[in-house]
Order: sequence, then C-alpha cells, then structure tokens
Amino acid sequence: MSRPYSDNSPIVVGVDDSEAAMRAVRWAALTAAKHHVPLRLVHASGLSDPYLIGFTVPPPEAFKEELRERQRRALRTAEEIATQVGAPTVEARFETDAAIPFLLHASRTARMVVVGSSGRTGLAGLMVGSTTLALVSHGHCPVVSVRRDYPDAVAEDTRPIVVGVDGSPLSVRAIGHAFAEASVRNVDLIAVHTWSDTTTALLEERRMFEDWEPIHEYETRVLAERLAGWQEQYPDVHVEREVVKDRPRHELLEHSKAAQLVVVGSRGRGGFRGMLLGSTSQALIHHASCPVMVVRPERHAARS
Repeated sequence: MSRPYSDNSPIVVGVDDSEAAMRAVRWAALTAAKHHVPLRLVHASGLSDPYLIGFTVPPPEAFKEELRERQRRALRTAEEIATQVGAPTVEARFETDAAIPFLLHASRTARMVVVGSSGRTGLAGLMVGSTTLALVSHGHCPVVSVRRDYPDAVAEDTRPIVVGVDGSPLSVRAIGHAFAEASVRNVDLIAVHTWSDTTTALLEERRMFEDWEPIHEYETRVLAERLAGWQEQYPDVHVEREVVKDRPRHELLEHSKAAQLVVVGSRGRGGFRGMLLGSTSQALIHHASCPVMVVRPERHAARS
C-alpha cells in the first residue's frame, strides 16, 4: 500500500472563460501550493477541428482569430489568479485540440485534473458537463469537479475532507487520496461507510458459513480494516469514522455541506461490470455542496 502521490507530477486545469473555470483554477492553484507541485493551465480550443460546432462551413478567419483572442484572455486571467494565490510554478498553454481528448491525454501524467462545471441546465450546461463526465469516466488520474456555485476556495480552510468507503478496490484508492489531501491541508478526515438491508444481503458467500455477527459491528470492522494501513502512513491525520444504515449518496451529499472536498471512487461494489461511473459519483458531481474528487482505476501502463 503506497502513497498515492510519489512524484512531482503537475496538477492540470482545464480553462475556459466561464466563472466555473476560474473557481477551478483558484482551487487547483491553492492545492498545487499545498502539494508543492507545478500547476499547468490548459485551454484546449478545438480550433483544429475542420468545422466548429454550429457551423456547416468553415467560419471566417477573422471570427476564429477573435475567438482565439478571447480564449487567450481567459488563459491570462487564469494565470494571474494562480500566481496571486501562490502556486509555486505556473505554466499556461493554449492548444488547438478539442478539450476532451487533450485533457484525457494530459491525465496520463498528471497528479490530478481539475475542471469547472457550470451546474446549469439546458444545452450550455450539458456541453460543460460533457467534459467533466468524459474525464471522470475515462481519465487516467483523479478528476476534481468544481462548480460555479461553490464558494471560492480559501487558503486556510479548516473544514474536513470526506471520503466514501464501501470496501471496493476503488474506494481503497480513494481513501489514500483522501488521507493525502487531509494531510497537506492539516484538517480532519471523515470516513463514511454506509450499509443497507439490500447491500448486506449480498455480502460475500463465506459469511454464510460463519457465525453471523451484528451487521453494524461487522460494517464497523470492515471500515476499520480499510483505514488501518493508511492511518499508519498518515499518523498526523485525525480520522472520524461514521458507519450508517443509509444509501451512500444521501450521506455523502449531506456531509458535503460542511466539507471542503469529498473523495469517492468512480464506481463502487454495487456497480455493474463494465460501468464507468457509478450512481454515487454521478450524484455527487451534480449535487454536492463542495468540490468532488473522483478516483479512477490505476493504469500502470498508461503512466509508464
């Protein structure tokens, strides 16, 4: 069980001219300062596409240049925000590739990718949400979603980190990232483990041949076992454990109201084989009251 961050990989932020993107830049810059790692700001315009969205013929060159200039201004604003909040090293890049494929490629070598999501309804909101959903479904590193309706991140935020624990391999990875974030921020970690009558009915077959212990005690022991190794690696982090009979999305959404970050695996033990994103992570991305980190499966080959 190794620490999730073992190198100087950068934090990558997808930038556009939206309010959500600037909030994402601020959150990512503060996080880069706490981790002492580089921050990479990327605006991927999609101008390399032969036809821009909404055009059946190539738009005039003057229009494309005006669009480029607006996007460069957004990138300069993002760079100013990142420098002001103390990111140690800031690199700003303007790319003509489309956002989703470029950010997916960048996720191969990133510590995390941070994106802003407007949280709006309608076509504009869906377009913003598609980038976030693509990254949390296919990215090679943790992805953090920061909505425009979140308050601005502050340097001395004392609110806890919250992690959802269900015993799946991905939730174990999520625990490691949650401990790391709590450690660099010097805040408490709340580990939330939920169970219900339907999930406990599907416990491992081996329990059918053992003495049944009270369900709450069993689930409490499961949580303790999942946390033990990480607590040894991060003795500075104070952990509060919560074992509740409830659905995970409800408990985590409630905890997000008083947290600075919620960390979850992209899908849990209740997901169907082949699912890229579970219902809990989807609910948090759309409705949580704080930024959400979605931890993806590790892909050694992609990062080598």
